Amino acid sequence: MKTTNVTVYPAIFNPIPDGGYEVSFPDFPGCVTFGRTFEEAQEKASEVLSLWVEELEAEHKTIPERKERPIITDVKIAFA
Repeated sequence: MKTTNVTVYPAIFNPIPDGGYEVSFPDFPGCVTFGRTFEEAQEKASEVLSLWVEELEAEHKTIPERKERPIITDVKIAFA
């Protein structure tokens, strides 16, 4: 029986001015996808990252270990 590993990687969802979201992964430079809605972008993110990892495994390359999750927050400033 094959063991399945589950790892959670951070994904960055950037809104696109014309609509939709571009998704990238800090631990996987070059791995990107797009969705017309946030929900579609989440689905595609899971799909593309799974395919990316499968390709790394097929090529006997190292799968990156998860780094610390980036902290993204709003910073309030005042200006004239």
